[in-house]
Amino acid sequence: MDYLLQLAASPTAWVALATLIVMEIVLGIDNLIFISILTNKLPEKHRAKARRIGISMALILRLGLLSTIAFIVQLTTPVFEVLGQGFSWKDMILIAGGLFLVWKATTEIHHSMDPEPEEKASVGNTVAIGFAAAIGQILLLDLVFSIDSIITAVGMTEHLPIMIIAVVTSVIVMLVAAEPLAKFINDNPTVVMLALGFLIMIGMTLIAEGFGAHVPKGYVYAAMAFSAAIECLNIARRNRHKRLLAARQ
Repeated sequence: MDYLLQLAASPTAWVALATLIVMEIVLGIDNLIFISILTNKLPEKHRAKARRIGISMALILRLGLLSTIAFIVQLTTPVFEVLGQGFSWKDMILIAGGLFLVWKATTEIHHSMDPEPEEKASVGNTVAIGFAAAIGQILLLDLVFSIDSIITAVGMTEHLPIMIIAVVTSVIVMLVAAEPLAKFINDNPTVVMLALGFLIMIGMTLIAEGFGAHVPKGYVYAAMAFSAAIECLNIARRNRHKRLLAARQ
């Protein structure tokens, strides 16, 4: 208790907490975009449930990883070398997660550009298989993003309570933002392509970091924010055009 009171009275601890909360929320954007795109492919009645399960598992994974900080720190220790380049478990997980993101986003873009004819199947089987597959893919990416998130937290502060508060706060923000973001993506088809492009960029960033090339996250998120702002202007222009056409009729 004395330890917690000392933290609460420390201005440095509050600054660290605020900084870490912002970092965790920003890192959670990648996770949230993937969950939103994937759950929008499910039948409407299953989407909210899948999003809640996905984000809840993200929280469980993050808290579980926080309870094994000593093990998480060891994940950054090189396990083997290739041509003088050391690879740790963290590097291999980031590379695998990045490859999966690139593959998934590329597949979705291909499907959007050249959709395959729908196969005849019972509604029950389609929903069950689709829901299970969606949850499985969400859990896989939850693990990748959770490891990245917790290693970032460990690197910014040594105080476990600060890490826990920051992680829980960021996941609550994800939970609140999930429904509006998914609805926005679903209502604006052009945003889906932009979001898939974001996933490819995020995947390539994870791969690059896995190979030891540090990519400043600020540049990545600035590019995403700029692209999103341009798309918002396009959406506003299209909506205004529709209103003008409706007024003339």
